[in-house]
Amino acid sequence: MNAKVSAAGRKSPLRTPTGLRSEATRDISGALSALLADFFALYLKTKNFHWHVSGPHFRDYHLLLDEQGDQLFATTDVIAERVRKIGGTTLRSIGHIARLQRVSDNDAEYVTPLDMLAELREHNARLAERMRETHSVCDEHGDVATASFVEIWIDEAERRTWFLFEASRPGETPGR
Repeated sequence: MNAKVSAAGRKSPLRTPTGLRSEATRDISGALSALLADFFALYLKTKNFHWHVSGPHFRDYHLLLDEQGDQLFATTDVIAERVRKIGGTTLRSIGHIARLQRVSDNDAEYVTPLDMLAELREHNARLAERMRETHSVCDEHGDVATASFVEIWIDEAERRTWFLFEASRPGETPGR
């Protein structure tokens, strides 16, 4: 391949065949890219807390957060590939993630384990809400395939929320 052909190839737009209208591709890709940024931000925050958790429940929290981080990261590729399958483009850099993410960072030097769990619980609950909004966008445009994926991701976010809630509850007093 010569340099002229190669340069032209870098400038040509991606034209993925899809059965969706251009408005559907734009709207759904935009919603999914924002979710993708949130997934990356929540993944990194979950791993941050996984790396820095301490205290008497260290092992349980460490393993829980590792499992949840793995699940979040695994979903990122599925989201990005779905955007491409419907003819869109998605995240290209850390800066792009930072511009789209709705999950706040936490750069504190120390966060208590219960505060970590509470923060992640709230982010996962809000992520589920945002996915419901994305599901509505998919429904509006008749994209049942993306909506089906989103339903699975909502269930996973609700499970993460539930586990974080249960792990942070105070111990029960026997006989009460």
